[in-house]
Amino acid sequence: MSRKNNKPFFDQVEVIDAGAKGKGIAKAPDGRVIFIPYAVPGDVVAVQVLKKRKAYFEGKVATLYNPSQKRAEPACEHFGVCGGCKWQNMAYEHQLYYKQKEVENNLIRIGKVELPYAVPILGSEKQYFYRNKMEFSFSDSRWLTAEEISSDQDLGDRNALGFHIPGMWDKILDLKSCHLQQDPSNAIRTAVKEFALKNNMEFFNTRSQTGLLRTLMIRTSSTGEIMVLIQFYDDLEAERTLLLEFLKQEFPEITSLQYVINQKPNDTIYDQDVICYSGRDHIFEEMEGLKFKINAKSFYQTNSLQAYQLYKITRDFADLKGDEIVYDLYTGTGTIAQFIARKAKKVVGVEAVPEAIEDAKANAQFNTIENVRFYAGDMKAVFNEEFIASNGKPDVVITDPPRDGMHKDVVAQLLKIGARKIVYVSCNSATQARDLALMDHMYKITKVQAVDMFPQTHHVENVVLLEKR
Repeated sequence: MSRKNNKPFFDQVEVIDAGAKGKGIAKAPDGRVIFIPYAVPGDVVAVQVLKKRKAYFEGKVATLYNPSQKRAEPACEHFGVCGGCKWQNMAYEHQLYYKQKEVENNLIRIGKVELPYAVPILGSEKQYFYRNKMEFSFSDSRWLTAEEISSDQDLGDRNALGFHIPGMWDKILDLKSCHLQQDPSNAIRTAVKEFALKNNMEFFNTRSQTGLLRTLMIRTSSTGEIMVLIQFYDDLEAERTLLLEFLKQEFPEITSLQYVINQKPNDTIYDQDVICYSGRDHIFEEMEGLKFKINAKSFYQTNSLQAYQLYKITRDFADLKGDEIVYDLYTGTGTIAQFIARKAKKVVGVEAVPEAIEDAKANAQFNTIENVRFYAGDMKAVFNEEFIASNGKPDVVITDPPRDGMHKDVVAQLLKIGARKIVYVSCNSATQARDLALMDHMYKITKVQAVDMFPQTHHVENVVLLEKR
């Protein structure tokens, strides 16, 4: 016997806020919160509940009765299906408002810390076409809309090159156009797909692990350089050469044309050999005269122009005089470390990923920066008494941890060192708030600056300056 469907339907509900993962927030008649994707604060909607929990509901907009004045017309034809730019239907000034509100709420509610006047969030000059790296997946079983499935029409070609549908590991949305990366990104992706179809090249099937074409990565830089990497599953030299030669001839502006043959179950290339077919095996990013060598496996902030603003804020918060020892924890490829090096006596960078540290050392050498030292290792293991004795006690610490924040042992070590200043850069203000609470008895927050790195999404970076009490 089928269980009775007892999922509620709420009519004439006003969306009052934007919250977790960018979802709209409303209140049910019983006071419970309703999370509604793609709803904009100010909308009046009917909500079909999809998930019912003890403390909240999750639902979808069934009817939009009265659209909010905060709404905007989405630029992308794939909005609502792709899942990548969930705030395209909200005007940019309101996106910034809710991002700043989230940061402040997290610091106060989770961190329970006293905040100074928060400088208004720094918006992005570019609200579209701002990403310098995009990864697209090939599939021989493209995502079908409900309308296509219910129609009697011939669905034709099922091959796709685009993004994974959220929550669907084996379904790919076939992209017509994407507003995230500047040209020639769309032109390259479209040309690759058309050429592959014309030449009967097999698109990958995730379930059966068969096919030739697996993924396409495009990286661009503010210097105008372009990297293209195609990931093949089958090792078929003739077909591979045909496609790569086509790209080389059709897009002579490609600086670095590379490929990978990957027959693992997953798409990650970090344990794979990357082979350069044409040009260099890297491209360059530039910032204030510093050049950063970016290879296929390098981590670099995906919004180059806004990364520059983020680094300037970090440097301003540190307010270096030239005689300080600075630790840059979770240094990645050492971009912040090198960016501030000319204003410090010495900068010491630590990062868990050995390849990133190799990149950092190579870039420092390339930029003739001699007052930086880079170390690879697990932060909580490396950042110990012996390490501090060897490198000197820091006057200033810059920390830019992953989304999970800092390990409690790292926080404990920071408290033990007692540096005069800590500049905490975070892509997750909730875990940042948790860490700030642990340091609140020793450090006072004197500056807060949110930075929008990812317009049209709910993601936001935040920089906090801590000074010793």
